[in-house]
Amino acid sequence: MARVDVTVRGGGIFGLSTAWACLKRGAAVRVVEAVDWGAGSSGGLVGALSPHVPVAWNAKKAFQLESLLLAGDWWAGVEAASGLPSGYARLGRLQPLADDRAVEAARRREGEAASLWQGRAEWRVIWATGEAWEPQTPSGWLVRDTLSARLSPRMGLAALLQALRARGAELILGDGRDEGAVVHATGVAGLADLTQAFDLPLGSGVKGQALSLRHDARDQPQLFVDGLHIVPHADATVAIGSTSEATWTGDGPDAQLDALLDKAIAALPALAKAEVIQRWAGIRPKAASRAPLLGAWPGRAGHYVANGGFKIGFGMAPKVAEVMADLVLEGRDTIPPEFRLDALVQKTARR
Repeated sequence: MARVDVTVRGGGIFGLSTAWACLKRGAAVRVVEAVDWGAGSSGGLVGALSPHVPVAWNAKKAFQLESLLLAGDWWAGVEAASGLPSGYARLGRLQPLADDRAVEAARRREGEAASLWQGRAEWRVIWATGEAWEPQTPSGWLVRDTLSARLSPRMGLAALLQALRARGAELILGDGRDEGAVVHATGVAGLADLTQAFDLPLGSGVKGQALSLRHDARDQPQLFVDGLHIVPHADATVAIGSTSEATWTGDGPDAQLDALLDKAIAALPALAKAEVIQRWAGIRPKAASRAPLLGAWPGRAGHYVANGGFKIGFGMAPKVAEVMADLVLEGRDTIPPEFRLDALVQKTARR
């Protein structure tokens, strides 16, 4: 490259997405990944792009809505540039309702979703019909939302990498120099760097485990059952996840995945004979705010942070990438106050 306008450090979903957004706007981009592309939690299996419940609306939920609505066209652009599929499909989601009280609460949210989701997606209470792909539901009722989508994390990252190559980005594994503006999207290691730099507890890692089954339900909606995601993918697999472990004794998969599988089969008996083809574990970056951690790095001119995707990184990525490009390339700060790195530093320092 004759020049580099933006150096992105980190080859996970926030780093590659931000690089892509900057590249689309004409910037010369270098991406530096210390270990391997998707080596952290972005190389997982689940890929559930799902909204929070449409109630108690806040900036985080509004930002997530914008990102989920943006995702279809955003990933289509990646696929067009790369010639590779991302596995994206907006097929909705089913959730069982446990009892009459849950049904009543879900019905109240139908109207809230119609308003908050701007009429662009629905949240509906429906009667279960007994089809094989419907989860077991004690009340006989389900929620179906049409906002939820799925994406294969590994297919999505592969498509992003190829799109970046095709548009002339410089991709470096190992050591690479910082030139131009620098975006730090380095996951758990980056949260540790921030914690050390400010001598404040700004974030940490949370282990998650998931597994993949050989079962073709590629045209079916994803399921969310008592905290468990069951996500059918375009490659005729179904992902089951995930655990959320604040403390752990080993970084690899363990017996907790057996419990996840049992829970998934109890929820959806159609999976009883599906072959387990992969078990996965990774450490997800969780900011102290539990929201994405974005913005300028206080005290380091020309340096920025995009971190803290935690459980919703892939769903948030299109909007995160665009607001980071706004800030880095155009100086426009459209980051919600709740997401700002400087705000978290100030808030944590006051505690």
